[in-house]
Amino acid sequence: MNWDRVEGNWKQFSGKVKEQWGKLTDDDLAQVNGNREQLEGLIQSRYGFAKDQVKKAVDNWLKTH
Repeated sequence: MNWDRVEGNWKQFSGKVKEQWGKLTDDDLAQVNGNREQLEGLIQSRYGFAKDQVKKAVDNWLKTH
């Protein structure tokens, strides 16, 4: 799957994102509103991951959904 599909159906996918990254709040997900860079930034700040680690994690998540 590509990110355009996630962005276009953000309300449906935001629940799945929250399942994967439970430290993100509903307010965080509403703020992201499908923007991948914002999502990666929030994951990076909440989990303390490096930027490349977050990008890889999001890519892997996309492959499974």
